[in-house]
Amino acid sequence: MNLVIPEEFFLTSQGAPFPDIDLALDEPNGLIAIGDDLSSKRLINAYQQGIFPWYGENEPVLWYSPNPRMVITPEALHISKSLDKVLHSKQFEVKINNDFDSVIYHCKSIKRKDQDSTWIDENMVRAYTELHTQSVVKSVEVYQDLKLVGGLYGVSMDKVFFGESMFSLVSNASKIAFVYLVQNMGYELIDCQVENAHLKSLGAYNIERNVFIKKLDKLLLK
Repeated sequence: MNLVIPEEFFLTSQGAPFPDIDLALDEPNGLIAIGDDLSSKRLINAYQQGIFPWYGENEPVLWYSPNPRMVITPEALHISKSLDKVLHSKQFEVKINNDFDSVIYHCKSIKRKDQDSTWIDENMVRAYTELHTQSVVKSVEVYQDLKLVGGLYGVSMDKVFFGESMFSLVSNASKIAFVYLVQNMGYELIDCQVENAHLKSLGAYNIERNVFIKKLDKLLLK
């Protein structure tokens, strides 16, 4: 495929504005900009517009706003009978922002089905760690017998949580973290970025990008 990238997609200077979201490509789905760095200011500005970085090894920073967008709300959360049994078993303990460094390390290093490598490089680790020190990025940790066995992290802005990554070392651990996030942390909207079966089974669903952006405009205090 010969991909033609519009000239305005290239962020040739620090702080250059993102192109209008409506210009995002259909293939690859949602590509809206290329370049610049992962500074806290750039990342915060991106998430406020419904944009997030996603790129592979040896690639420049690529910015996306896919259509449709997978999201979940507390009202849409679906808990199966088997998961409900696990939730009430008290075999897991959930903590917030207790060990962010370990969470992002596991998200970076864990082997995933059908993926040879991670999209979380050292630049991303540094960038999201810096946002964590600013209380913009939060983590949810799941412990079993005092050992970290699962968790997730993402960007927290007002009533919206932009999920970035999750991991699980034992069965159901990441689901426990996700359910806790949705039920107990006060968010009205959780962004799951793109469709995946794991989150769909928990009630996540797709909405059109323009609907997602309207929801952000309503929920974020810019």
